[in-house]
Amino acid sequence: MSNHAPQIKIPATYMRGGTSKGVFFKLTDLPEAARVPGPARDALLMRVIGSPDPYGKQIDGMGAATSSTSKTVIVSKSTRPDHDVDYLFGQVAIDKAFVDWSGNCGNLTAAVGPFAISNGLVDSARVPKNGVAVIRIWQANIGKTIISHVPITDGMVQETGDFELDGVTFPAAEVPLEFMDPADEGEGGGAMFPTGSLVDDLEVPGVGTFKATLINSGIPTLFLNARDLGYTGTELQGDINGDPAALKRFETIRAYGALKMGLIKSLDEIAGRQHTPKIAFVAPPADYTASSGKKIAAQDIDVLARAMSMGMLHHAMMGTASVAIATAAAIPGTLVNLAAGGGERNAVRFGHPSGTLRVGAEARLVDGQWVVGKALMSRSARVLMEGWVRVPLETLL
Repeated sequence: MSNHAPQIKIPATYMRGGTSKGVFFKLTDLPEAARVPGPARDALLMRVIGSPDPYGKQIDGMGAATSSTSKTVIVSKSTRPDHDVDYLFGQVAIDKAFVDWSGNCGNLTAAVGPFAISNGLVDSARVPKNGVAVIRIWQANIGKTIISHVPITDGMVQETGDFELDGVTFPAAEVPLEFMDPADEGEGGGAMFPTGSLVDDLEVPGVGTFKATLINSGIPTLFLNARDLGYTGTELQGDINGDPAALKRFETIRAYGALKMGLIKSLDEIAGRQHTPKIAFVAPPADYTASSGKKIAAQDIDVLARAMSMGMLHHAMMGTASVAIATAAAIPGTLVNLAAGGGERNAVRFGHPSGTLRVGAEARLVDGQWVVGKALMSRSARVLMEGWVRVPLETLL
């Protein structure tokens, strides 16, 4: 008779946040070995999500085989003054044995406040019986403060409502988010523009030289002009994700961009850094049909934006990249700003594969340097399932 290790049960909540979904944990609910960063934590989260999966399907886990659904979150009471909770995000690779801790997930940020309130991580005095709970989140991956405005009805998080978010099928309650001082990630020299320029010539051997805006805001992002890549900016997932040569080209450009931003020291490091930096391309407004069949008119948007996530064109727009778009649009002379028509602006509505999104940023010049106090956007969040996830005990051994 063989000796098989049993499965262990870990309290967890499966949540949608914005256009992403992931498995949320309270830090104190994790097995002791996984309460600290390291191989045990990574192994546990990979097994929960169903990675690494050479089939690329994550059938034996909670993931759904896309970058938007291969996500994990750990939340705890904050150890910092003037913050309610600490939020840590792990992007789990699908076919590789690897969890990327290098950035935030802006979409799942919308679910952190609701999760924290519902799981007793927020002081009850900070939650009104009816109204809005203002939750101060410390984003531990990037060392930033995010303020979440969570609607409360009868002392409970309100999840239903009439707020519509393109890329999400059903309406829900609106959760406005403020990303405070979103620039200066502490990497690439810690500057919003790590090269010191609003637009650089990015040389990619064997591929070409591209005009690029390299920015650290929300998440390190490389912005290119769609036309320089042979695109219009109206592309949907099928136009790019079925083209292996295009995907390889994007990854090569991303690697050289990461090098120029100072995020990696050699090109071979990019394989261990799938989540950051992001690569995106922009174009002036044009009519197109979103993936849902909805018609998007050029006059209803300021700029077209498409972004790659974990090697594939994203179905909508990552929340962190939306912060980068808001910031870059607010600063005259960046590629995003120029594609949106140039000039000063504190908000922009961009068109993405699933529809449109309005984002804002407050930018100002201080001693010749651009400073952004905060970026603003609205998302929604909903609990999909709660209870326990199960993983074989051997995962932690």
